[in-house]
Amino acid sequence: MNIETLAIVILVFIIVGALVAIETPDLLSAVICLGTVDIGFTILFLFLKAPDIAITQMVVEVVCLVILIRATIRRDMTLVTGERQFFGLMVMLAILGILALALVRIVPNFGAFGDPIFARAAQAPSQRYLAGALKDTGAANAVAAVILDYRGYDTLGEATILFAAVVGAVALLRPKPRKRPEERDA
Repeated sequence: MNIETLAIVILVFIIVGALVAIETPDLLSAVICLGTVDIGFTILFLFLKAPDIAITQMVVEVVCLVILIRATIRRDMTLVTGERQFFGLMVMLAILGILALALVRIVPNFGAFGDPIFARAAQAPSQRYLAGALKDTGAANAVAAVILDYRGYDTLGEATILFAAVVGAVALLRPKPRKRPEERDA
């Protein structure tokens, strides 16, 4: 099985997981299906040779999954009783098999540990950034040139997302809600 076929299988897996998450009446099952969708995206990022994005995706997915499972368990106290269903067990084993196959196909494509991709690719943007940082931007620090000049819009977007997350967390975690002037107690 070639890499393109495996990528298509993972995309189908992601779509099926999303559809199951939408259609299932059980909240905990929906949250777990969303977790499998995120793992599929992480594997696709590894296919695209973007391990930094895959790591970020996995960290965000784990944190969100823990929060969602905690909120779901608190809201919907369902107890699992009875025997494990054979179909559910087979689906779980199939998912684990697909993930294992994907890892077996992806990991050999990585370079040696500590061997950056820009050292192997002469036309990588990082080579141009390092060679022309002082001339193009006037910044003596190449990292500052990349963050503020070459990828300025990306940095602005990241700062905006971080600001929105902090404002949202402060709004959710404030001790008591504010009252409108007409609602004040006399």
